[in-house]
Amino acid sequence: MTVFAPDSLALNRKLPLWYQVSQSLRASILGRPPQAPLRLPTEEQLAEHYGVSVLTMRQALKELELEGLISRHRRRGTFIEPAARPGSPVRLLGSVDAIVAQQSGETTTLLEHGPVPVPVEVAPHFPGLAEVVAFRRLRYDRESGEAANWAENLLHPEVAARITPEDLERWPMTRVLRDVAGVTVGRIANTVQARLADPTTSQLLAVPLLSPILHITGVVYDEKGRTVDVARIHYRGDRFSFAVSVDSSPE
Repeated sequence: MTVFAPDSLALNRKLPLWYQVSQSLRASILGRPPQAPLRLPTEEQLAEHYGVSVLTMRQALKELELEGLISRHRRRGTFIEPAARPGSPVRLLGSVDAIVAQQSGETTTLLEHGPVPVPVEVAPHFPGLAEVVAFRRLRYDRESGEAANWAENLLHPEVAARITPEDLERWPMTRVLRDVAGVTVGRIANTVQARLADPTTSQLLAVPLLSPILHITGVVYDEKGRTVDVARIHYRGDRFSFAVSVDSSPE
């Protein structure tokens, strides 16, 4: 019988090995393609795959069994529960209209907003400014009601002055920038990183501390090339994958 092949993992010896292995296998299970086998390799095979002892592997599997992601059967083996659903993809789409449509599947709660000092890491985007306006929002999947991601948008004060909290609870930021603030969006640049959940993300998204998340930094430029918004978005790693489609064009 064909068995499920989990992703590999680079272990951090400063963190509990069983926890790292359980979270890596958890992300592999929830991010699996629909046609993936449900049977897992044996404890010994998984221990060799991750480079840990069988006892460590057994502890990691016990954690996943308690979550209801796997079931273990004496003499038959270990199986992924069919109800452990794979995640929905977050797609990099090719137009502002498409991005607005993608974001419209979520509902939003505004957590806080107001002026903040320009963070060092985004200072190159806001030359000459000491402060930007931050909007922090928690967004939920409209169908399931689960917290899907939380976002921090850092806006140029001139643009932020045209936006109300009610706007951001009603519409996605890209639509608000375009239709409320009157920004002509020239370009949106996205950077994607895999990270581990920090305490804030763990609390807001109801995920274990240090579990995998998908972190996207999106920079919105106007038609003159000026930065109007830097978005830092934290997605639940067990609900989303990131897919990019590249089409070839004739030379």
